[in-house]
Amino acid sequence: MASLSIRDVYKTYPNGVPVLKGVDIDIEDGQFLILVGGSGCGKSTLLNMIAGLETVTKGEIQIDGKTVNNLSPKDRDIAMVFQSYALYPSMTVRENISFGLNIRKVPKTEQKQIVERVANTLQITHLLDRKPGQLSGGQRQRVAMGRALARDPVMFLFDEPLSNLDAKLRIEMRSEIKLLHQRLGTTIVYVTHDQIEAMTLGDRIAVMKDGVVQQFGAPQDIYDSPSNLFVAGFIGAPPMNFIQGKVVEAGSGVGIELDTGVARGVLNLPFDSGKVKSHVGREVILGLRPERITDARSAHNVEGGKLQPIEVKVDVIEPTGPDTLVFAQVNGKRIVSRVHPASNPQPLTNATLLFDVSKAVLFDPSNEERIA
Repeated sequence: MASLSIRDVYKTYPNGVPVLKGVDIDIEDGQFLILVGGSGCGKSTLLNMIAGLETVTKGEIQIDGKTVNNLSPKDRDIAMVFQSYALYPSMTVRENISFGLNIRKVPKTEQKQIVERVANTLQITHLLDRKPGQLSGGQRQRVAMGRALARDPVMFLFDEPLSNLDAKLRIEMRSEIKLLHQRLGTTIVYVTHDQIEAMTLGDRIAVMKDGVVQQFGAPQDIYDSPSNLFVAGFIGAPPMNFIQGKVVEAGSGVGIELDTGVARGVLNLPFDSGKVKSHVGREVILGLRPERITDARSAHNVEGGKLQPIEVKVDVIEPTGPDTLVFAQVNGKRIVSRVHPASNPQPLTNATLLFDVSKAVLFDPSNEERIA
């Protein structure tokens, strides 16, 4: 196992294009770090810099307290699992797993023991004599992981390993990777554009955009307390609702004006009036997760907070089985809520939704940063 420290790291390509702009990340031995963001955010470049496949323009990368900026990939004691599997088609599974061991001239008897141990861990013992062309996508990914495991490195690097799999297989492989981490306890750095993978797998998440880490922390902390509008909208499925409206005084506190087309009123907010006093009379963006807008049948699932009823006109419904997504207009923008399937709301009819603002967040529209 090994800790990882990324300190004020920059990457600029020879053509002058900046890719990473002062990245700071620290994880402890055995932690599972997720680098998540859209295409072009710099996450894969950062992974390649940890691996030694890309040079560092400025800053420092340390693995287990040792600066590795000038170390070659083979001297960093890391193993990488690629999106494309990168298996040798003419070799059997056994030969693919043991390929790196052969290069390092590990004795044959020891190679056999390592391959059997790895195959047993990944439940692919019955596949050892097959070739990659005879395997499914999930089996090939297991073999690619097995080849990395055979190295017994201090750190694993995963570069979007599940993006080539179908939806059902991705869910299964997520569980496999999580179980593997629990068994081995090895430090893992995992790149993905899928925020569900990020939430389900990571101990720590670094949300990236345009070469900058927008927020770094535990998955639930990022979900509940996003630092800005980008993070709030990127993490969560369906994404957080953003309702723009004017802050007004409401009794001894503050609220936000709402207009649903069938009702108008003020939604009371839980924030200290002193904290947002300077925004009274100004436009803000209220962020509410879909599960925080619900119906009477689901209200018992809501923790804390005073539920405030708002009448809306239903635009569209999407039944998902365990709940139903209800889309409606609030302040001229479509929002999504989660209601009990038995409520059976119908499009183009009015319905009463219950707003729980106990975990609401406020953003400034001018800079998209969080206010409260």
